Amino acid sequence: MRKIIVTAIMLLLAFAPQALAQKPIVVGTTSGSDVDILEKAVEVAARDGLKVQIKEFSDYTQLNFALAAGDIDLNAFQHIPYLTEFLAANPDAKLVSIGVTYVSPLGFFSKKIKSLDELKEGDTITIPRDVSNGGRALLLLQRAGKIKLKEGTGITPSVLDITENPLKLKIREVDAELTPATMDDPQVVAAAINNNYAQPLGINPTRDSIFLEDANSPYINVIVARAQDADNPEFKRFVKAYQTKEVADFILEKFEGATIPAFPYDK
Repeated sequence: MRKIIVTAIMLLLAFAPQALAQKPIVVGTTSGSDVDILEKAVEVAARDGLKVQIKEFSDYTQLNFALAAGDIDLNAFQHIPYLTEFLAANPDAKLVSIGVTYVSPLGFFSKKIKSLDELKEGDTITIPRDVSNGGRALLLLQRAGKIKLKEGTGITPSVLDITENPLKLKIREVDAELTPATMDDPQVVAAAINNNYAQPLGINPTRDSIFLEDANSPYINVIVARAQDADNPEFKRFVKAYQTKEVADFILEKFEGATIPAFPYDK
């Protein structure tokens, strides 16, 4: 019996490194365009012998909490201002960016008007409820000349920072994933919609928006890890797989310029 036990232990030890090496990297993300891009990155990583599993979340506000708790290894869904805002509110999370991915310009969309210049006094518009994306929409509305924001609010202003609103626009804050549906609300004239929620519905920001961020947007998306894993060599290999020309070409072709690679690659 003792000989059998010793043999079993030796077999376990022999196969343990292989089993450990085969454990997949679990990357959390939201449904839509992020999944499409990640699937291509996973395909590239697989050719380098790297196993990666994608875990989709319907509620993006849970992704950083899931990462901090160790439920996933990485996440790839958020831009830098969103991560900064999250860490300010949750300093114990200890999350860091380990690589840039892409930029998706935020746009205003409407089924009722063709331009923000058609907005009338008292019209209702919707923007994402979270601070970073809501602030992003307000800055875009200010660039369109429809409101004025208090100076010094940076890239995360809130509706409380509006100092001038000549059209007395009613700005309704809703969960980001609900913004596309608000365009069907008879009371809503226009909605600010994130690309990852617009794209699955066939809405292309470049083609369909009535006002769009320009290419100088500071909202670059990133791959995020726990701080203790920032130098994990397997995670770095995945970032390298993501930041390839093959993935860049996929992004440009798939999204027709509505999503732009933020990493350098051979064009």
